[in-house]
Parts: sequence; structure tokens; C-alpha cells
Amino acid sequence: MNAPGTDRTGVHEKPGGALLVVGDIVTDVVARHRGPLAPGTDTASAIRTLPGGAGANVACWAAHQGCADVRLLGRVGTDAAEWHERELRASGVRPHLVVDPEAATGTVICLVDTGAAAERTFLTDSGASLRLDPEDWSPGLLDGVARLHLSGYLFFSEPSRALVSVALASARARGVPVSVDPASAGFLTELGVDRFLARVEGVDVLLPSRDEACLLTGLPDPADAAAKLSRQFPLVVAKQGAAGALIAQGGGVRARVPAAPAEPRDTTGAGDAFTGAFLAALLAGAEPEGAAAQGCRAGALAVRKVGGRPPVG
Repeated sequence: MNAPGTDRTGVHEKPGGALLVVGDIVTDVVARHRGPLAPGTDTASAIRTLPGGAGANVACWAAHQGCADVRLLGRVGTDAAEWHERELRASGVRPHLVVDPEAATGTVICLVDTGAAAERTFLTDSGASLRLDPEDWSPGLLDGVARLHLSGYLFFSEPSRALVSVALASARARGVPVSVDPASAGFLTELGVDRFLARVEGVDVLLPSRDEACLLTGLPDPADAAAKLSRQFPLVVAKQGAAGALIAQGGGVRARVPAAPAEPRDTTGAGDAFTGAFLAALLAGAEPEGAAAQGCRAGALAVRKVGGRPPVG
């Protein structure tokens, strides 16, 4: 599925060309609280409503990191379509939004503990975002595209899984390399590891988190997990949070990339920031180690701010 001038790993790409992201666009309600939630009564929090969604976040971070042509295909409800389009354009992304006449825009409540780790818990109503289907796809979306990236959330509903199959076939036909971020260990468990792995067969780059890599392989050690996955995928980049990233190829870990230092305020979207920056660097001609280092720097920037998107302006 690689474009002319690339190898099977998708790491020696000819600089230039667009990045097309297909994935979720949601409204994030971020509630930052200190200490445990208090059942049955009030917990003081700082609450903000922000644009989000793993697919949309990846696209915005890729644009922020210098990718000149980033496009996003996603589905939203009529309730927030104009706001999301405006926010995406402000971040340098060219949105291709399908407006759903029935379902509301997806909403995620992000509960963020303002302690030292800034860990978060998500309550997710995917809404219109998982109603993307094959009718929303056109091969013309790949015109001028050098890489296709699929958000893992697409694999968690039947209509969007069908769209994935069509998009992958289109990419194969055009020689466009494809990357996938599995997105959610919880949803992967519900879908089933074998079903997910069968759906992503032929993908060039897999970008799992530590937990997702371990879940996909059944191995407790993330390095072992990344190595095993790299026997199935030409390039595996396992995101390790504060431990940086692992790069695996050909059944072994080839590099460990350290994280950039940061004092986290909100870890929402840190993995998306890494993915977007990593893909932008690949498209600019970087090797995986350099691209991962750029991803780690973007992740550090992401955790210093509230919400999953890069700063605008």
C-alpha cells in the first residue's frame, strides 16, 4: 500500500503530499478535579467545553507540526457542525464533514485528576462519529494524499468498520500507505483482539499505546508486545507516555525514544499529539526515530495544557 518511492515500512517517504485522517470528531467536556470524586455530593471542578475526538486531534497536531495539507473526514450532528468546522479550519485542517441529520455530535466527558499524574477517565457517547459508513467515502478523497491515517474508534461500530474496508481497498489501489492508532484498550476488549487484527491486516504503521500493545499480544512487557506486533506490521511505534516510545520492526525493538520532560496538567490527547506529530515528520521525510522524537515533544506540549488540541495562533 506504499506510495511510489516508499518501502514496505512506509518510513522512506517522499516529502510532500497530504495527510488524510478519517476518524472521530467529538465535543469534549473536561472536568478537572483534585482528589477522588465524592459520590452522592459535589466535587469542585474546573469545567471547559472544547473540540476533541482522537481523529480530529491527530489532524490538528499534524497541521500544528508543519504538515501543510491535512484533511479530515468525519461525521458530526447538526448541533455542532459549524463550530467544529470553524475550529478545525482555525487549526489548519481542511474538514470534510458529513452532517448527520439524526444523531447528535459525539460527546466525551473527560474527568481529569489534577494531582501530579493528571490521569484522566473518559465517559464516551460517540454519537454521530461512529455512523460514518461507506457512502461517506469517495476515492477522490485520496487525490494528492501521501498517507491515510485511520482512528481506531472507527473499528467499534459496524457502519464505520465497513467504511474502513472501503478506505483500505482504495488506499491499496492507489499505493497509499496507511497507519492506524488502536485508540482504546477498553473498546478493543469489547470488539475482540482477533477481530481487530484481522481488520487492520496490511496496514503499514501501527501506533498503539502501552496498554493497547499488551492487550493485542497478551504479553505483559510492552517491549515484547511491540516486538511481536512488528512481525505482523512493518513498523510499530508503541507510545509509552512518560517513558517515551518504542520503535519495533522485523520482530525486535530497534529504538527506545525518551519522553520530553513535562509537568502534566491534563493528559487528554497526549497520544493523539504524538501520532499527529509523528505522521507529520514521516511525511516530511524523517526516519522513525526522529519522527518519534518529534511525537514525544508534541506529547509533552499537549500535557501542559487543558484539552486534546494544540494551541491556536
